[in-house]
Amino acid sequence: MKVRSTILRITATALSAGALTWVAITGGVPGGSSPDTLATKAVADEGPGYAIEDFAYPNADKILAEQKIKLKRGDGHILLAQCTGAPEQMEVFSHKNEKVCFRGTGDKGYLSLEIPAVFGVKGNNYAAQVAMTTGTEEKTFTVDKNAWTAVGETADEQGRDFMLMEIRTSK
Repeated sequence: MKVRSTILRITATALSAGALTWVAITGGVPGGSSPDTLATKAVADEGPGYAIEDFAYPNADKILAEQKIKLKRGDGHILLAQCTGAPEQMEVFSHKNEKVCFRGTGDKGYLSLEIPAVFGVKGNNYAAQVAMTTGTEEKTFTVDKNAWTAVGETADEQGRDFMLMEIRTSK
């Protein structure tokens, strides 16, 4: 009997020690999580999903419908702007859209877009390049700072229409 009672006492002590260790490590929360982790999980489960940036231009469909300018993607540092003639604006001239203006922000920018029949660009205080296509041919033009640059049709020996596809800027 004495051996049995000793075994029971040792077993009870071991179980108590194990339970105390479990409470100390996990804070007494099931699943081995701490109370802080559970609070985080509960908030995360109830909160909005992940925001994944696809770099799509905001309100692009509305701009296309109203202004016939297809803005695709960018880094947010080249923005469509109302043409005011301000020196910090880049002005793009097209037979289809007349004048379209952009404002640069930050040290560099990127914008993917489609503006047909572009023939001239007035640069701003950024170094800029515009990528254009005619048929299957692609050409890149360097835009002069704060000056007019012939691009597309006016820079092409054959006078072909070019579509503006990309603007890149840097300070």
